[in-house]
Amino acid sequence: MVMGVMDIEEGASFPAKTTFQVVMCSIIAAVGGLMFGYDIGISGGVTSMDTFLIKFFHHVYEKKHRVHENNYCKFDDQLLQLFTSSLYLAGIFASLAASYLSRRFGRKPIIMSASAFFLFGAILNFFAQELGMLIGGRILLGCGIGFGNQTVPVFISEIAPARIRGRLNLTFQFLITIGILAASYVNFLTSMMKDGWRYSLGGAAVPALILLIGSFFIHETPASLIERGKDEEGKRVLRKIRGLVDIELEFNEIKRATEISNKVKSPFKELFTNRENRPPLVCGTLLQFFQQFTGINVVMFYAPVLFQTMGSGNNASLISTVVTNGVNAVATIIAVVMVDRLGRKFFLIEGATQMTATQISIGALLLKHLHLLGPITSHSVPLIVLILICIYVSGFAWSWGPLGWLVPSEIYPLEVRNAGYFCAVAMNMVCTFVIGQFFLSALCRFRSALFFFFAVMNVIMGLFVIFFLPETKGVPIEDMAEQRWKKHWHWRKYFKQN
Repeated sequence: MVMGVMDIEEGASFPAKTTFQVVMCSIIAAVGGLMFGYDIGISGGVTSMDTFLIKFFHHVYEKKHRVHENNYCKFDDQLLQLFTSSLYLAGIFASLAASYLSRRFGRKPIIMSASAFFLFGAILNFFAQELGMLIGGRILLGCGIGFGNQTVPVFISEIAPARIRGRLNLTFQFLITIGILAASYVNFLTSMMKDGWRYSLGGAAVPALILLIGSFFIHETPASLIERGKDEEGKRVLRKIRGLVDIELEFNEIKRATEISNKVKSPFKELFTNRENRPPLVCGTLLQFFQQFTGINVVMFYAPVLFQTMGSGNNASLISTVVTNGVNAVATIIAVVMVDRLGRKFFLIEGATQMTATQISIGALLLKHLHLLGPITSHSVPLIVLILICIYVSGFAWSWGPLGWLVPSEIYPLEVRNAGYFCAVAMNMVCTFVIGQFFLSALCRFRSALFFFFAVMNVIMGLFVIFFLPETKGVPIEDMAEQRWKKHWHWRKYFKQN
């Protein structure tokens, strides 16, 4: 029996109702985004806390408080940056493992494993007494992030009806923004406590526990069940999540796709050698590359550090971060509501334009007002920069933030879906590692020019979307090649024409 049927899908290739089960499974799985977001938001706040710096990075604490220290170089330290970036290095290898394991054992066990890794990492960070324990905890967190980011968007795309696939998948990104917001608020509260950084880092256990408990109540995806030879169970789950008795049309399409998939013994070899996989591989991987080089993680990781660099006090910088992350969460709701109406390309192009304008403005203000020594003398400049960052973040939050995860999860054929999505996730992790590890050093050397670099990247990515990315709104995943890639002016040459 189907509980809580909300509405009937119309216009999609396969009939479906929007059922309570599919919405519940999507939201529970998307808590993986809450874990990811909490970690993104917690890192920058913790690294700006004096008690944390005194215990683990005393030389950075001394440099931070020197009167004549270069404003752009106060936090330039490779070990401090390794604290942030080590998670993403671990995430690359974890994503690779998850791409194999989720194909063999299903999506659900990998989501459960992600929460367990994250939980143990949070506990280790809470009790950390020296830098090795701290980095070890970050590596475990990275395994959880790698497993979760590799599996959750694919899981949601596979269970969601095509007509609302974008809306449901964006719950993952929305919960990332909620995690970031929660982390910035936690940082603000714990900054006034003795050893408050422990509670900030240990707080990561909360979303991990939510996901671990919730994962016992989600269904495995029909595509994964059928791919592993469990046809009857796949049919049963398909009937439950679609709210219909007659699901033969969709079942037969999934069955056809899984038969092709099961002939492929090496998905990665198939992905890289079959020309027909080139279009989704290029687009999915580049979308994640561009997502990171919008400059967003500069803001998400190091916003408190950036505001302190401009002369704001510790509490003022953390409050500014809470405001910025609040805008991030609210703006993501716009994408959740509108992405299946206006489409993916509209938001990606608009977001790139908005972020270009704000990055140029921020770079110009810092170039003019933030000199090598001494704080910004104008009291209005930090406020203007805060407003510009909020405009910038809103542009990212309804475009490249959610759609950088959504589009790669819906464009690959089943036989290479895990391998293809791994390439997207790995690109995300590699770029996040590079930015996390080297941004503060780059800020020290290139100063405000760094923001002009990100502005140029936003122009390039906007042009890429205009000319090379097809619209995927409302197209069933298994029909993506026929309905989009084969009809695209550039990508159609990679397919055999009937």
